[in-house]
Amino acid sequence: MRARGVTLVEVLVVVVVVAILAAILFPVIVNAKMSANKSACISNLRQIGSAFSQYMADYDDRWPLGLDPADKWTPEIWQNYPEFQAMIPYLPLMPDLLNPYLPSTGVWRCPSDRGYVIDEVSFLPLDAEPSSFERFGSSYYYRTEVTVRRLYSTSIPDLTSVNIYFDGSGAWHSKSDVLRPWDDYETVREKLRSYRYTVLFGDWHVKSLTDAQYREAWATEF
Repeated sequence: MRARGVTLVEVLVVVVVVAILAAILFPVIVNAKMSANKSACISNLRQIGSAFSQYMADYDDRWPLGLDPADKWTPEIWQNYPEFQAMIPYLPLMPDLLNPYLPSTGVWRCPSDRGYVIDEVSFLPLDAEPSSFERFGSSYYYRTEVTVRRLYSTSIPDLTSVNIYFDGSGAWHSKSDVLRPWDDYETVREKLRSYRYTVLFGDWHVKSLTDAQYREAWATEF
């Protein structure tokens, strides 16, 4: 008795079934990876918060006199603070100050970090590709205002509402692209609407925020 061969129709059926399964499973895998990356990012910022706390305990409760990449490479954002702006070439980046209080330099890398080309606070061009960590040694950025004003932690009345350290781009924890120079106003609005930021607050709790919540934290006065 001759063995029966596989027909073309049967092969096509198998291909279609595999394609359907892939279409079903791929989003699940992507979402699971995004969730894992966000958890790792939260853990990183908690460790950075602990390093902040230890550093400040050693320096009379003052916020560290350090910079993030936006301060260092777009110093024009501090044109209204000329004394601080003049100091920028001589000040260290924040990882240089806090690394002695951290288990490894790996905590500065968000696993979702895919860089950006426009800073999402100043909206100035700042090339952080292929990733902010690879380019600058940190995926995370600082609310440097607390350093510029030479504040103590006790100078801020509501530490629970003040963003201190955060992702360089909200695109990293979303499925949207980073902001591009050619994006029109509506495109920027649409992208920002889906962005999510992992944020370390002044009382050292960490939370994932929408773009609107992130802007609200930035608007907190002290």
